[in-house]
Amino acid sequence: MKIETEKKFAAGLSITSNAIVILFKVIAGIISGSISIISEAIHSLSDFLASIITFFAVTRSSEPADKEHPFGHGKYEDMSGFIEGGLIIFAGLYIIYEASTKLIFGYHAKSEPTIGIFVMGFAVIANFLVSQYLFYVAKKSDSISLHADAQHLSTDIYSSLGVLAGLILIKITGITALDPVIAIIVAVIILKAGFSISKETLNNLLDGSIPAEDINTIEKIIEKNQVVKGYKDIKGRKAGQCKEIEMTLLFNPEMKLQCCHAICDQIENEIKTKLGSVSINIHAEPETF
Repeated sequence: MKIETEKKFAAGLSITSNAIVILFKVIAGIISGSISIISEAIHSLSDFLASIITFFAVTRSSEPADKEHPFGHGKYEDMSGFIEGGLIIFAGLYIIYEASTKLIFGYHAKSEPTIGIFVMGFAVIANFLVSQYLFYVAKKSDSISLHADAQHLSTDIYSSLGVLAGLILIKITGITALDPVIAIIVAVIILKAGFSISKETLNNLLDGSIPAEDINTIEKIIEKNQVVKGYKDIKGRKAGQCKEIEMTLLFNPEMKLQCCHAICDQIENEIKTKLGSVSINIHAEPETF
């Protein structure tokens, strides 16, 4: 399966999985009256919306550069990841609001939580399997939007486990106040993941630098080439899965242009081998004494 096709399949699988999980959680929440299950349904709804955004992003980002987008469409993935982070944050804040209201004004579940226990168990298994596949494809393709979607589902796993534990405790002890308390704890985990995703993708949208280890890798490749007399102005940014790198290399003033070009090509190929999907712009200058 080609990588772009695999990315679209992974995004589509996430949409289908989230739709099924949402349906089961809504049914369980209505039947049991559990605020933690209803909150989880809201969380899964944000997952569902994020999956749709991801599918759109990986579809658009795979399109080649055109007249309107001469540098390609990679930023669609960063935009997608940022929106997903915002959805996670919104879901976490809403859950805290609902759970806090129940704690302040009193809370009583309408029925015993058996159905919720089964639904949460199913949600944990389904989201674990789908998120692991998304992480696999995201790493393979260096897709920030698929990674964000996988991270989104991972927070759903932890939150579902928390709700599952709370429902089991309620069933054993009969203390219904545990339900909103567990929901608040889960919401804090959700907020942490949301802020993490938003920070990373916002850095890419604002053309933040690529990681320092990538810059160090580039410097080592240049330094081991004895023909190159020096370098300066190494810059890099990330657009979707592609890293865009610019640099200036210094050569002996008497070296022929053809030789300089060959060395630049060699260094470019080595960088691509080490860093994967990259676009490199090398400017050659004569060494000054």
